[in-house]
Amino acid sequence: MAARAVPMTAPSAWVTRWAHLIAPAGTVLDVAAGSGRHTAWLAARGHAVAAIDRDAAALAPLAAIAEVIVADIEGTPWPLAGRRFDAVVVTNYLWRPLLPTLKASLAPGGVLLYETFAAGNESVGRPARSDFLLARAELLDAAAGLRIVAYEDGFLSSPERFVERIAAIREPPGAAAVRYPLAEPGPASGR
Repeated sequence: MAARAVPMTAPSAWVTRWAHLIAPAGTVLDVAAGSGRHTAWLAARGHAVAAIDRDAAALAPLAAIAEVIVADIEGTPWPLAGRRFDAVVVTNYLWRPLLPTLKASLAPGGVLLYETFAAGNESVGRPARSDFLLARAELLDAAAGLRIVAYEDGFLSSPERFVERIAAIREPPGAAAVRYPLAEPGPASGR
């Protein structure tokens, strides 16, 4: 059977906006990776990516660029117990019992980039069940103890959806006055 090409669907604007906070060549966990839009984008940026999802067929094309982990993360024990990552990326997925595990999966200096649907989305489409919609400030509560670099809770129009999203860092012990750039360093920023 011929390997399928890795899909190059555009990554989330939230992930691309805050990916500069991930350590260069750092390890990244892409949770509920699906067909791998974030896995492919992050791997192309030089990160070592582990993609986890229950859909083996969707993950198969990613094996050439990432560690592929096929697992039912809602119905079985967490398969990555004890592993730490420089970043954990989650988009359009919510399984509340997993939130503490994802936070614990961050290495010191690790970045949590999380974006998913929020309360109010039931008024514009799916998902509409509260099981799949974050309550107001729920990501802030889940990230308690992390350094919040960015947080948004609101409405996006294209396509219409209510979202909550966060960029948060597990600061290393003893970190003092660490500067977390609010934009990717580049020529315009003077770096």
